[in-house]
Amino acid sequence: MAVAPFSARYWSEVETISAARARAIQDERLREQLAHLAANSAFYRAKFAAHGVDPAAVRGVDDLAALPFTEKQELRDSLAQSPPLGAHVAVPDAEIVQIQASSGTTGSPSYVALTASDIVTWCELGARALYANGFRPGDRLLHGFGMSKGFVGGLPIVQILQYMGIVDIPIGAEAGAERLLRVQADQRPNALIGTPNFLVHLAEQAPRIVGRPARDLGVRTISVGGEPGGGSPAIRGKLEALWGATAREMLGGTDIACTYWGECEVGDGMHFLSPDLMIAELIDPDTGDRVDPVAGAHGELVYTALRRRASPLLRFRTRDHVVVTGTDCACGRTGYKVRCVGRTDDMLIVRGINVFPSAIKDLVLELAPRTTGEMRVRPDFEGHSTQHPLPLVVEYADGLDEAARSQLRADIEQRVRSALNVKTVVELVPDGTLKRPDHVKVALIER
Repeated sequence: MAVAPFSARYWSEVETISAARARAIQDERLREQLAHLAANSAFYRAKFAAHGVDPAAVRGVDDLAALPFTEKQELRDSLAQSPPLGAHVAVPDAEIVQIQASSGTTGSPSYVALTASDIVTWCELGARALYANGFRPGDRLLHGFGMSKGFVGGLPIVQILQYMGIVDIPIGAEAGAERLLRVQADQRPNALIGTPNFLVHLAEQAPRIVGRPARDLGVRTISVGGEPGGGSPAIRGKLEALWGATAREMLGGTDIACTYWGECEVGDGMHFLSPDLMIAELIDPDTGDRVDPVAGAHGELVYTALRRRASPLLRFRTRDHVVVTGTDCACGRTGYKVRCVGRTDDMLIVRGINVFPSAIKDLVLELAPRTTGEMRVRPDFEGHSTQHPLPLVVEYADGLDEAARSQLRADIEQRVRSALNVKTVVELVPDGTLKRPDHVKVALIER
């Protein structure tokens, strides 16, 4: 059954509560969650014992910093050693009603168990994010995330939309551009969801496939996630111009929930919307120390689930690297705002300078129409660090002669050097050389 929003502006009143009220709720629910872990999770009982932690002594969020992180590899090991759902599953099998899998982009998929109440929690988290993005009860939506592989962009998005009273047309990115665009032309849903690069690609194919530009196909609002780029002015501008719609960004991840950060109509970052259902910490990825979430701060997101039954996680390191874009907003939401600039484990170190491939892509996009915007980093070294210039492959647009290509190559190298203090060696290739996005996330690093 669909749930009604709190008001015309907010899905939940929690989105506007004070920091003091949010902290009081978190302190109480953290104690409850830790008691559940201590009683029911063999994984966390062992972890607490190994680190000398008394979970009953934790009184609130301020005590979290003394507790150990949970690493992705620990979950992989747990799944391998205690199949099928790992030693961190914390309910009897009879309570489990759904199992989701991560996309597996950083290794074997993670498998996450859900109880009926966990699904409601996931739906509430997602509803707040998608409502902030501009989705409303009564909308009809074309589903452009992948629907296969048990990925959270599939069924859990359907469940969130149904919870919100939105009609989902679950075609999925695997069906391909032709199928998706023909359904869009026939049904004219007014909302669209998917990864930013795939939805740009989809719009670019519309004139060829349905004989009309994407902006004539009836889309009002777009929500993007699953990869960096939705917050890039160049990619967002392209999305909005091609579709004639607003484009907003959201962020999530399988291990905690489907989606739980959402960008509002102000459009300058994704709000943290659910202090009652999870704790989000910002840390220095090198030292593990907490970073205050003030405007301009950079760090890695770490999550602790609240009100979670089947596979709850404590201080889970996401490796998502974000920058805080603000701590207040004209929309009235009180959660701070972030942009995701990449995954910490995607970061490259070039002569001591940290660089994310997504930052390079933003610079390449700014050189359109001379480039198509498609680029890849092709490291010629092992690991993440090099003392040599970074090899880039960039597509040039049709019609550029040899002199224009030579100038473009120099401009890209100069622009990256000036903006990021990183030296590159650029190889230009013709339009269409690099693989276009589909239901698999775009990998900007090719080894």
